[in-house]
Amino acid sequence: MSKTIKLLLSILGIAIVGFSILILAGTNIYTDWSWFQELGLTKTFTIMFISNFILRLIIGVVFAALIYLNLHFTKKPILNFININSDNRVESLFGDEKSQIFNWLNKKRLNLIYLASSLIFGFLFSSVSNDSWKMVLKFIHRTPFNKVDPIFNHDIAFYVFTLPFLSFVREMLMVIVVLALIIVGAIYIMFTGVRSINEFSVKLSSRAKKHMAVLVFAFLLLKAWDYRLKMYNILFSPTGVVFGAGYTDVHANLLGYKILFGVVLFVALAVLYSLFKRNYKPLVWGISAWIVLVIIFTGVYPAYIQKFSVEPNEINREKQYIKNNINLTQQAYKLDNVETRDFEISNDRLSYNDLMEYKTVVDNVRLWDYRPLQQTYSQLQALRQYYTFPDIDVDRYQLGDSYTQVMLGARELDQSALAQQAQTWVNKTLKYTHGLGITMSPTGKIKENGQPEFIVQDIPPRVNNDNLQLANNSIYYGEKTNNYVIVNTAETEFHYPMGSENIYTQYEGTGGVKMNNLLKKIIYSLHFNTTKILLSDDINNESRIMYNRNIHRRVRKAAPFLKYDSDPYMITAQGKLYWIYDAYTTTNLYPYSQPYNGRDNYLRNSIKVVVDAYNGTMDYYIVDQNDPIAVTYSKIFTDLFKPFTEMPAAIKAHLRYPQDLFKIQAQIYSTYHMQDPVVYYNREDVWNIPTENYQGSTIEMEPYYIINNLPDEEKAEFILMTPFTPANRNNMVAWMAARNDGEHYGELFTYQFSKDQLVYGPNQIESRIDQESKISQLLSLWSQRGSRVIRGNLLVIPIKNSVIYVEPIFLQAETGGIPELRRVIVAYKSDIVMRDNLAEALQAMFQEEAEQAVPELDNQNLNQDSSQDSILGELSEQQSQENSSAAEAESSALDNLAQSELINRASQTYQRAQQALQNGDFSIYGRLITELGDILDQLTKTGE
Repeated sequence: MSKTIKLLLSILGIAIVGFSILILAGTNIYTDWSWFQELGLTKTFTIMFISNFILRLIIGVVFAALIYLNLHFTKKPILNFININSDNRVESLFGDEKSQIFNWLNKKRLNLIYLASSLIFGFLFSSVSNDSWKMVLKFIHRTPFNKVDPIFNHDIAFYVFTLPFLSFVREMLMVIVVLALIIVGAIYIMFTGVRSINEFSVKLSSRAKKHMAVLVFAFLLLKAWDYRLKMYNILFSPTGVVFGAGYTDVHANLLGYKILFGVVLFVALAVLYSLFKRNYKPLVWGISAWIVLVIIFTGVYPAYIQKFSVEPNEINREKQYIKNNINLTQQAYKLDNVETRDFEISNDRLSYNDLMEYKTVVDNVRLWDYRPLQQTYSQLQALRQYYTFPDIDVDRYQLGDSYTQVMLGARELDQSALAQQAQTWVNKTLKYTHGLGITMSPTGKIKENGQPEFIVQDIPPRVNNDNLQLANNSIYYGEKTNNYVIVNTAETEFHYPMGSENIYTQYEGTGGVKMNNLLKKIIYSLHFNTTKILLSDDINNESRIMYNRNIHRRVRKAAPFLKYDSDPYMITAQGKLYWIYDAYTTTNLYPYSQPYNGRDNYLRNSIKVVVDAYNGTMDYYIVDQNDPIAVTYSKIFTDLFKPFTEMPAAIKAHLRYPQDLFKIQAQIYSTYHMQDPVVYYNREDVWNIPTENYQGSTIEMEPYYIINNLPDEEKAEFILMTPFTPANRNNMVAWMAARNDGEHYGELFTYQFSKDQLVYGPNQIESRIDQESKISQLLSLWSQRGSRVIRGNLLVIPIKNSVIYVEPIFLQAETGGIPELRRVIVAYKSDIVMRDNLAEALQAMFQEEAEQAVPELDNQNLNQDSSQDSILGELSEQQSQENSSAAEAESSALDNLAQSELINRASQTYQRAQQALQNGDFSIYGRLITELGDILDQLTKTGE
């Protein structure tokens, strides 16, 4: 094969590879642009794409130009070297083979090599700025905070927007100068003064000295600029008593940076002086002084000040800086507006009539824990293996005259749960495209069998309340919609099962990109790496392709510069289903503010994202116009953000103060509620988030939503709250609440208990429950008799100068039965009771004065109890009493072998019945329940 053919084939291969890369890149760009266009966010896409491209282009061009400029000045010594090397009277330093290269090299070719090298360096270097476009745009559109730092008196916007931009520019220039210095230095050393091997010298020419001196001068100017910027960075010092500048930082480190700034400027001038005057003494003295002063002011002097001035007088020295840290940390987390009030515990016992004055509160006590309820929903309401409830959310609805707290889950379709033989492209792309509806139940109501009382249930969704409308149930965009689908095809979509048949539908919304020409089919076939899109006869000009449907990915793709909450939640409003996603603006450059995750130290929930579950539209509403970062983003992306006033009232009614934000604020506030620097320094009043018992493990208590009357407020409202305990103590010292309703949304309150009163903390209540012998025995026995006991969230409920504690008890068969709410524990002052439901527990506590923690059991009660779990639990309790306490009168009867066998048969029959119920075999379930009744009758007669 001739050289010409090889060359042509090589060029063709390179062209094919380059073209393929171009096609794939262009395909991704087009599909992204189409996705943004579908959402009406073309301008947002253009700004993100073009700004990133232009910034990389500018950096690449500047970098390449500066590198080429420096290389250009090295051409003369290289060409001189080539001329010398080509002289056969001069011994070659590089040997014969490399001498051939120099014979080939000439001025034109060297210039092309330099140009190509500079472009390659520029391209590689430009990728360093991949995410820097966000920082540049924020600098250009910066918004003042109208608050200044206490050391330099600059607006906070300088640190959030300007300082990172200046640091970025300095860093980029520093890299260019250092790299250029290395490259040209190596060239000059290699090609200057070479005459022969015996006369090899690294003595630089005058030209080389001048060139490198200019680069060193530029480097020193940038280093001086670096010291100037480091002065501001003391406000983010992680050392010392608190985060931010302390006494040593201000009086030693800052002084050192000022001195070093002046010294480096002197050294830079000395470089120029030595170059023109050929006097190197100022340069030598300057560099020596610089090295010595660096050692002194970055190590010795600050350590001396810290050890001999600060540590012996730390409180007095650091007091003002601690105050700075407290004030700015509270500002950064919006804790400076927390209203603190006293919560006086009444010595009088709360009466049942007093309690009933807060009927809305009592009716909405959240008995259902979202963890077992998720399993209950999955087993009772999924109804098919391909439906799932990824999460259970808490919300509130105005149902007629009743303000009702509810729990609800979205019934999503999980394509991965389809039968293996159904995992085809047609099924996953054209047929099984969406989930269906929600399941909703009130938090404070249970059926007699321990299951939730549904407001919305079944397939198709059935609404059991006239005040709730649900016209469109389909969920095309959710937490489980991970695959792309194509709708409006000749293949009808599966809608929902109806008995032994299926109901089908066609999409009628606006979601997805229209596949109305052949080019789009080709592009999406390439993008999703399948030819089926191109070859399918079911896809027509009215078909729409939906991708990026998972709401977690969806919101992040539209606005990657925001941070997002971990728990989006679904609501129904105006007859449709929506997701509400909380978005945050953050920075790690708020002076003096304590970081909450090792990095960020400013947090605002300024943006609420509303996602239409049917059409996929996303509306980003700015709910906090006082957040300068959010305002800055709204200046940049004018088509993305909407004012809060444009949010429909029906959606506003379901806004929640996010748990993630509240959890961080509570953690910060547990320390930063201390306003006095001396108290803070001594950690005299540090609070902790309490712990609770869940499934045998001690876990940190999560903030929880409840409907409650805040003190001095007449109307019950939806709040998010958490209790606090003192450090290393378990009693409760305070509780914090965030309001959610109407114009009071976002208001934070802290209610502190009197220090001369003991208020039980959650962990103490958990311990007292464990120590209550009858309750403890019953829970232990249930655990031993084929059931798993789940202790739900312990709720601390402040009500009318009192505090009551409520904990639900769930039972679940060990073989995977349905979790059922079987008991409710109520604690008040020194009393604890456990009853079948909350109403009975409250009556026992406040009407019967809590005479017994658990009511006495007898055979008549067993026969009348409609709950099989309760029957078995109480029978197990009887058996345990016989085996563990020989002094009890009924122990002799339970020693009878026949009676034990009946109990075992009852337990086995019950487990089989639960399994049949889970499998949907209602005829077998009914037969087993009848059999269980016969066994219990025999057991009763045996006991007699």
